[in-house]
Amino acid sequence: MPFKIAVVGGECTGKTTLCEKLATELPALCVVEYLREFVDRQGRVPFAHDQAGILTTQIEREAAAVVAAGAVKRWVVCDSAPIATAIYSEMYFKDRSQYSAAATHHATYAFTLLTDLDLVWEADGLQRDGPGMRADFHARIHAWLRKQGVPFALVSGAGEMRSAAAVAALRAVESRSR
Repeated sequence: MPFKIAVVGGECTGKTTLCEKLATELPALCVVEYLREFVDRQGRVPFAHDQAGILTTQIEREAAAVVAAGAVKRWVVCDSAPIATAIYSEMYFKDRSQYSAAATHHATYAFTLLTDLDLVWEADGLQRDGPGMRADFHARIHAWLRKQGVPFALVSGAGEMRSAAAVAALRAVESRSR
């Protein structure tokens, strides 16, 4: 069974770029963020009633990736995680109903990488709210990871420095599991 890794963080913190680099460097199968696809397809950000479906679809796609990776890939890297949907549901809609499913699912990850706020924020389409919301989300997810006792590493730096830090953290996870 491959190691499934969550890459989480605020908007514009390099999650997608990091996942793409990890897919090459580990190598890993990468599960893209369903929210991004949803926004592109719908031409809008989600409403409150969309959140449960977004969370469920992300979980289903991750499960399919684990099966597809099988014995071929040792790693499955997930660009964001359902806990992000739960946190955004609370932030935007004052809805905490997604936390239970997201927390249960988060236990399926071998490790979590939290991307730091040290990259410049850049507007990127419909789902970009700004540096203030990014910082609020980062604080919330960091607090949630700590409160839940989730093993994670904060990944900082730009470019190769960031991906090297992530690979080093994941190699440590891999060596502890032997």
